[in-house]
Amino acid sequence: MHAPAASNANLVAGKRGRHKLLVLGLVAVVVLAGAALFHRVLTADGETAVTAAIVRGDLEETVTATGKIQPRAYVDVGAQASGQLQRILVRVGDVVRQGQLLAEIDPQVQAAKVDADEAQLAQYNANLVEQDANVEFAKATLGRYTKLVAGDGISKMAFDESTRDARTSAAKADAIRAQIKQMQSTLKADQVALGYTKIYAPMAGTVVSIDAREGQTLNAAYSTPQILRIADLATMTVWTQVSEADVTRLKNGMPVYFTTLGHDDRRWTATVRQILPAPARPERAPGQTEANVAAPSPANNVVLYTALFDVDNAGGDLRPEMTAQAFFVVASVKGGTIAPVAALHFADSDKHAATVILVDASGQESRRDVKVGLRTRFEAEILSGLAPGDRVVTGRKPDSGKDSIVKFRL
Repeated sequence: MHAPAASNANLVAGKRGRHKLLVLGLVAVVVLAGAALFHRVLTADGETAVTAAIVRGDLEETVTATGKIQPRAYVDVGAQASGQLQRILVRVGDVVRQGQLLAEIDPQVQAAKVDADEAQLAQYNANLVEQDANVEFAKATLGRYTKLVAGDGISKMAFDESTRDARTSAAKADAIRAQIKQMQSTLKADQVALGYTKIYAPMAGTVVSIDAREGQTLNAAYSTPQILRIADLATMTVWTQVSEADVTRLKNGMPVYFTTLGHDDRRWTATVRQILPAPARPERAPGQTEANVAAPSPANNVVLYTALFDVDNAGGDLRPEMTAQAFFVVASVKGGTIAPVAALHFADSDKHAATVILVDASGQESRRDVKVGLRTRFEAEILSGLAPGDRVVTGRKPDSGKDSIVKFRL
């Protein structure tokens, strides 16, 4: 009678046990799902280290500036004689030698002046001959009268008149000699002016510009009309404009290199020849001399100083008025241990002492003290504390969700 009741009780207990196991299983699933979601959230706000390798290489600290390329030596050839420009015997681009005939001005006016001077000089010479004869006669007369006056052969007045005539004749002869000397100077000047009607090259070089035309009338009375320019293109000078913030870091003799727009893959090297003491205008007129400096332009209120350096141009690749991008080398390191500046954490009191976060092969991070040498905007020389091949932390970036699950999966 009691056996069926016991069986029912066992059945109920079994059902309750299975229900409890099912509940526990569901709780475990929820816990596991919650744990996975929890790690995903945490790691979504986490960070991954960005690293860079320490390398061996060269480092330069430079001051950059732009400039214009001009011939080191040039001359503007002008006309010193007035008249019509009859012939120009050269063209732009011609290479000329020193003393070569370049142009001719109509010589008729100057030749006429020379002819007039020579005629006037001949007249003065004739007058001098006549006056010298008068001087000789006056001296002879005075000599005779001197003997006669001693014996009372002539009056005292006649003797005085003879003395006066001798002195007057000699003075007139001296005046004519002075006129001759003056006319000789005038003749020499006019002959030189006649020579100016033929214009010769004052230096060897290349004709880079011609500013006059055949048939043009030149007036050299008040100014010197420019005819052409000759430049020696074998050596060029780069006129660079350096800001007042950087000019104090420059000095004569320091290395500099530059590139041009037409030769991006080529680098020219030189040394600083001169830093002009006064500020220059941002835009300098072509042909400005080293002494021709001016105050800064009030338009932009930027003070710029001119630094000059020369470069060999035997190949002729550099041309006047080219733009140069110059780099003045303030300091440099060859074959040093180089680290990115982003990895360095500097102390406030010492710009040569810094710390880095070093990452080993297993990904473990450790702090390392280093000594810093030359430093630029992006890179720095490491004097001690690191070696080429080491990896250092340069920054942090957020982890992605995918990477987080792989990294922190349960």
